[in-house]
Amino acid sequence: MSNFFLYLISIMILVFGALTVTSHKIFRAAIYLLFTLINVAALYFYLQYEFIAAVQIVVYVGGIVVLIIFSLFLTHRVGFDLPEPSKLKMFFTFLSVLFAFMFCYSLVLGNEFEQSSSVASSVSINSIGRAMLNYGQGGFVLPFEVVSILLLAALVGSIAIAFKTKKT
Repeated sequence: MSNFFLYLISIMILVFGALTVTSHKIFRAAIYLLFTLINVAALYFYLQYEFIAAVQIVVYVGGIVVLIIFSLFLTHRVGFDLPEPSKLKMFFTFLSVLFAFMFCYSLVLGNEFEQSSSVASSVSINSIGRAMLNYGQGGFVLPFEVVSILLLAALVGSIAIAFKTKKT
């Protein structure tokens, strides 16, 4: 039964990921991305990485997808179809995906995964909090600041696109 849920979550990630990149409606693509990210969080919960799953939900599902949907509503292009990509672009995209798949596949096959005999250490909430607030070696303050600047730039860019005047 455990393997069934692993395969179900994996299939849902693949299906919604494929729907995200193949949808011709912008809003539907954003919703499919939302479902993809929720299923990635479900995979983290399945693997018993509750903290990473919570961060996945808060940062990606809660932040980025809301930002995408907000920017879609700002641009007033929710009901429009995305332009059809050219055949040359689709061919190079297929080659890129095939190359990435083969590269990842060769990495997995080339690595001998050994089973660890050590017991996992218990990490306290206090140590996680200190690591989040640490700006030195192993700290996470700088990555969070970089992500906040990235989200601010995306928001400013979406506002600039929304108020752009059309040339006639």
